Amino acid sequence: MQNEDIKRAEQLVERYPWWGGAHLALVRAKGFEHVSEASRLVALIHPLAAVARREIDVERLTYKSSDDMIDLFLHHGGHRIVAEEGDAEDLSTQNFSDDDDMVSEELAEIYLNQGLYEEAIETYRKLSLVNSKKSVYFAGLIEEISGKMNK
Repeated sequence: MQNEDIKRAEQLVERYPWWGGAHLALVRAKGFEHVSEASRLVALIHPLAAVARREIDVERLTYKSSDDMIDLFLHHGGHRIVAEEGDAEDLSTQNFSDDDDMVSEELAEIYLNQGLYEEAIETYRKLSLVNSKKSVYFAGLIEEISGKMNK
């Protein structure tokens, strides 16, 4: 330990002579041969005396994985994706039939996997009307599918 830690441990022993943890900290800081007989005795009978002291790896303790960073990003702050000017397609003029009320992302993916691109686009357009929070996401998928159709 550093001199500052030794001074702090000595102050704790002086202020709280009954506290075994302070004596143990002092013994660990200075070593058995440099402390009073009372501190040696208390340190020897302290329940943590047999536990070896290890250095704390601060870098390992504070390391954030990519999953941790994503969790922090999602949990702290109202982040949202906003379309750039001109990216969003105006769907208000589209006329959708009411006979197919059952739309889902899974259905659109099935259409896409089967090569039914127009049906997939139609389903994503309906989904963007139903779920306006994900309309930018659906617009990107529609654009991607349209690019596949034009190839």
